[in-house]
Amino acid sequence: QVHLVESGGGLVQAGGSLRLSCVASGSTSSSNRMGWYRQAPGKQRELVAAITSDGSTNSADSVKGRFTISRDNAKNTVYLQMNALKPEDTGVYYCNAHLNIVGLPGTYSYWGQGTQVTVSS
Repeated sequence: QVHLVESGGGLVQAGGSLRLSCVASGSTSSSNRMGWYRQAPGKQRELVAAITSDGSTNSADSVKGRFTISRDNAKNTVYLQMNALKPEDTGVYYCNAHLNIVGLPGTYSYWGQGTQVTVSS
């Protein structure tokens, strides 16, 4: 069994900051690409930011300069530091990880349960 456990969401005023964390636990030997997606009410899920195992990152234009993604490979953990938050950043944030599983070939994609981020104006 593999689990992605997210934490760090909450309610914050516009201009504030939050830090999301996502830990991959269970029968995982290593992690490849890890990322954060978000889904606002009535909208499709969208990529916020992603990071590869060697540290290469990409992010949505809407969050560039405000959000920073990072990871700790030893802990199979990915972080999202969110600064200068705006009401339009409100949504459920989901962690996604491409993991290598002990005893299995290939890489498998997993999703966390989501954490709510609400930014008030």
